Amino acid sequence: MRAFLLVVLTAGTAAAQTGDSLRLRDATTAALNADPRQRQIALNASASELRIKSILATRLPQITGNGQAQYQSTVTKIAVPIPGIAIPSPTRDTYDAHVNAQESIFDPTVSSKQLLERAQLAETQAGVRTTVFTRRQEVNDAFFAAATLEQRIAEINAAIAGLEGRLKEAATRFREGAALPSDTAVVAATLLQRRQDLYQARADHSAALARLSDLIGRSISATTPTAIPDLDAAVAQTLARLDAVKSRPEYGQFSATRERLSKQEALDAAQDKPRVSAFGRVGYGRPGLNMLSSSFDAYWLAGVQVQWSPWNWGTTDRDRQALEIQREIVSTNEASFTESLRRGIQQSIATIAGLDSSLVLDDQIVALRERIEGETRVKLNEGVVTSAEYTDRSTDLLNARLTRIQHRVQRAQAQANLLTVIGVEVPE
Repeated sequence: MRAFLLVVLTAGTAAAQTGDSLRLRDATTAALNADPRQRQIALNASASELRIKSILATRLPQITGNGQAQYQSTVTKIAVPIPGIAIPSPTRDTYDAHVNAQESIFDPTVSSKQLLERAQLAETQAGVRTTVFTRRQEVNDAFFAAATLEQRIAEINAAIAGLEGRLKEAATRFREGAALPSDTAVVAATLLQRRQDLYQARADHSAALARLSDLIGRSISATTPTAIPDLDAAVAQTLARLDAVKSRPEYGQFSATRERLSKQEALDAAQDKPRVSAFGRVGYGRPGLNMLSSSFDAYWLAGVQVQWSPWNWGTTDRDRQALEIQREIVSTNEASFTESLRRGIQQSIATIAGLDSSLVLDDQIVALRERIEGETRVKLNEGVVTSAEYTDRSTDLLNARLTRIQHRVQRAQAQANLLTVIGVEVPE
């Protein structure tokens, strides 16, 4: 018992002095920042800005060039003879090279397209945040696995220190003729088993830290203590306002989808409005604008045109109805997601309650095992019991302590998982 207290106090003092313990919130933040998918947010924004520039470019003059040469089988002729006047006939081969220019004067779809593009960007970025959010659970699993193994190692080290003391005492009694060789062998064998447990725990701890290091993007020393967060207050506050909490990124994605559908509806409505543009044409050919001329001429023309489709056979109404259906789909997906969260929350609450009850019993079991181990140790020193019986009681005490450790960490992990399910960040 004294050796156990020494190990625990030493570990606690070291953690307090270093002040560099690994915290769940820091690990989560680092893991989210290290996720390569985070770059998609900026990449999508850059791509969206390029598309918006292309949309705005439709307001600038659009210039196209065309050329054509043709030969036709017949041409227009005036067969009525007019005395003294010879009416020429157009040539059968014609040539035309021209440049067209068109500039939008009024187009209500341009601004609607910009708003739709920005709404699509917001929806895409919300989808990225939703995807990255799943990394929180990975961090929880790796963090609490490392925390459990860290405390397991401390308990096993304490048990090893106690057994080493018992081994020295057994060896002393054997030299004095007060114990059998088997007494020393039993303690030595148990000590070797504890060392095996320690090697395995260290290997598992290294694996958990390696997984966590990969998630957060930096190496973590095996000597870095893990600070198990106290989440009682955060969980109580979150559950008290559970109906008003919609912190999961999925809710942002649902909202962004609704906004995108709204902007799509506005664009569809703008498509039905008149559009006005100016146009011009400069060319050179035979004939030019004078169809009766047989020589090459330069020409130009300019004007204003209006485009309007007041009747599209109900296409706009059908598109609007389709968008309403998509809104209903979004609402059903959101409702289903909320129900799944509620089920996950209830499961986490039940798990925490069960662990609370177990921890009360764990404390009682450990207290009883400590008393039994202490009495057995006294009896061993008095030669009343054998080393085998003492090592059995020592093993029982170690298992009770390890179970309590596991339950404590599992409770903290269940609380962290509850906050993760709800979408609330773990406090410092």
